Amino acid sequence: MGLFGFGKKTSEGGVMDVIRCDEQEYLVWKWRPAGQEANTTAKENAIRWGSSLRVKEGEMAIFVYKQDNGQLMDKIQGPYDGIIKTKDFPILTNIIGLAYGGDSPFQAEVYFVNLQANNQIKFGVPYFDVADPRFTDFTVPVAVRGTLTFNLTDVDQFIRLNRLINFDLVSFREQISAMIKRVTKNYVTNCPAEFNISVLQLERKIEDINNHLQERLATKLAEDFGINLKRLDISAVEIDKESEDYTQFLHATKEQQKIQAEQIGRRAQIETEVYEKSAKLGVESQHLQAHAIDKQAEVLSAAANNLGQMGGQIDTNGGGMNPVGMMMGMGMAAGMANQMAGMMGNGMNAINQAIQQPTAPQQTPPPVPGAVNYMLAINGQQYGPYAMSQLQQMAAAGQLTAETLVWCQGMAAWEPASTRQDLATLFNS
Repeated sequence: MGLFGFGKKTSEGGVMDVIRCDEQEYLVWKWRPAGQEANTTAKENAIRWGSSLRVKEGEMAIFVYKQDNGQLMDKIQGPYDGIIKTKDFPILTNIIGLAYGGDSPFQAEVYFVNLQANNQIKFGVPYFDVADPRFTDFTVPVAVRGTLTFNLTDVDQFIRLNRLINFDLVSFREQISAMIKRVTKNYVTNCPAEFNISVLQLERKIEDINNHLQERLATKLAEDFGINLKRLDISAVEIDKESEDYTQFLHATKEQQKIQAEQIGRRAQIETEVYEKSAKLGVESQHLQAHAIDKQAEVLSAAANNLGQMGGQIDTNGGGMNPVGMMMGMGMAAGMANQMAGMMGNGMNAINQAIQQPTAPQQTPPPVPGAVNYMLAINGQQYGPYAMSQLQQMAAAGQLTAETLVWCQGMAAWEPASTRQDLATLFNS
């Protein structure tokens, strides 16, 4: 206990009290006259009119008067150093009135409240099970440690929620610590499902967890205890990597990644085969069209030669040229020539279209200028390249993780995806 209860003698030889608090560390402290133990007799609340009151800056003295209709109180906020007078105690004036003389005692409990000190509570939530949204049958042990700092700003709310008499700061801190552990455990347990992240990513989400928890705890501490949360510092979100549950979870994760890698490889293989078959069909179609044109040209050429011979025969009747046959031969030759020219034109158009528009379908559009496409290394094999939209879908499906090795033009070596600034956002959302 600090020094308190210094007195001075009155003109009648009595002792006048000096009401003050000399405690070094406290939140609420009850004053009593020198030599009096707490709650022993009613005399401990007997205060003489004219006693001096000293309240330091950052403190508040609360005088509580017990009446039949409840409790009334006067509050004096520091700094204050003076004699107790009715002008400073409006409630006291109504209670005493003219019933007492200058030295007559009045009954009041005096409490000093610390408005300035920062109170800290270190807490730790022992290992508890947290499930991963992808593997609800597996849980991983997680522990949380941190420090909470609070002070008292709303005295009226604090008095309504807490008993001032026999206030115990140690017990008060224990109640707050129990509430912090309960809220923290509930929040961290639901984090993976709420934010769609792996339980293994909790260790890298300390800042986000700290900010969300601080908002929730600030409201609860004000409503339930009447105190102000100044700061919350989560120092660690720790996974028990020595536990059997953690080992089983890692095994299940690796099995799923292996299956996903096989699916990605199979999909890439199918796309490659489809493209190669389409390209092959396009080339064969071009060769077939050209071969058909050659054959048609040979047939038309032979027919034209035969018809020309027919038109050039001599008329047996007159012994000269046969003009009718010659005209027929020329007409048929011209028609066949036009037909051959049309077929060749159609064939050339088909070849040009095949050259200009390949029949092999493109599975993905060409890269956008300036865009970055990444290769993936999964189970010792490389796949890709993939555009950012594809990588985003793969990350959402769990096929691309923060530990997956990636590479793009300009990189000296393969790196985990989480180290790339443009890919890290895929795992933070």
